[in-house]
Amino acid sequence: MGVSVLLAGCAGVSVVPSDLKDKVDEHVSFLQVKASPLSYTGRLIVVGGMVLTARPLKQDGTRIEILELPLGEDYEPTGRLTDSQGRFLAFHKEFLDPATIPLGTRVTVVGEVTGSATLPIDEVDYVYPTLDIKAVTVWPPKVPVWWGRPYPYFGAYWGPYWGSPQWIPLREGKR
Repeated sequence: MGVSVLLAGCAGVSVVPSDLKDKVDEHVSFLQVKASPLSYTGRLIVVGGMVLTARPLKQDGTRIEILELPLGEDYEPTGRLTDSQGRFLAFHKEFLDPATIPLGTRVTVVGEVTGSATLPIDEVDYVYPTLDIKAVTVWPPKVPVWWGRPYPYFGAYWGPYWGSPQWIPLREGKR
């Protein structure tokens, strides 16, 4: 079975490939897997977040360290970094150039739980749940949406004058 990498565009994206839809266990949360990774070995889950590192492995493949973030209805990672419930490692069987998924890239992974790995984070040993990637969606960066609002200027002789627009962020846009 090949591993697919999807790039999310503006249109609706099918994050879970049709051949995996029936195999995904929707009732297993990331928090459950984090608490007991060995209990969920072999289960297929959907989890997403922000890429922290991507490292090529000597035995053909790539290890991606991801900070978990809550998923929206379309499986897109949403929320603040403080909403995270931890980190996980996702293993891609083929080489992925780390430049294609740099720090801060938002991804959604459809992966099979394989257990856990303990690696250091600074001076602490951290237990990461591990997944074998079956499909991964790379989301485009979020960009702010701006709108102009002219502000009134009261001149010395002519009354109100609407000056140049004042550009302020309206909200954070999806794409």
